[in-house]
Amino acid sequence: MSDENPISIHGGGLTLAKLAVQGESGHWPVPEGTILAPLWKRVSAFMLDTIAIMAVLSILTRMQILSAWNVEMLATPLWWVLLVNWTLILASGYLYHKYLVSALGRSLGQRWFGLAVVREDGEPLPRTDCGRRSFAKLRYLLPAINIICFLIDAKHIRQRHTHQSSIDLDCASIVVVANSLPPAKRRGLR
Repeated sequence: MSDENPISIHGGGLTLAKLAVQGESGHWPVPEGTILAPLWKRVSAFMLDTIAIMAVLSILTRMQILSAWNVEMLATPLWWVLLVNWTLILASGYLYHKYLVSALGRSLGQRWFGLAVVREDGEPLPRTDCGRRSFAKLRYLLPAINIICFLIDAKHIRQRHTHQSSIDLDCASIVVVANSLPPAKRRGLR
């Protein structure tokens, strides 16, 4: 019999949980104690962000933005209004997510739910990665394909031990519960 016990009570060395995580990914750079965001909070934050964007656009366009979902306009001479509305929606979504995550470390919806978007090592996400992440999130706004993209990413978030969607993997980002980050890593969050 070996004297080595797989369970350590002395705090030194690797625990079974750490060995399991290393076995799945090779290296896990997230600071210890960091809690990854659950799917329901991520979805709720995105819905809140989308509602906020659409509310501001509705006020600014005096409710004309809502005609973006009127597909019958394509057969009228006002087809260009549909194009302008969708350009406004997509541009606003892109700019909102890029600059808020870059400046605050999270969107307003994510702040409401206590989440933060960081790199895999817990550092703030660089602006270039915020832009790529924001551009990829536009697929959630497009009718018809948004449901398919959402279901695929929801499946990835549930199945991966890192809780990363395909967008997160492309940008090497993770969404975490902000208060679980070490104090030194939280300083960039607002």
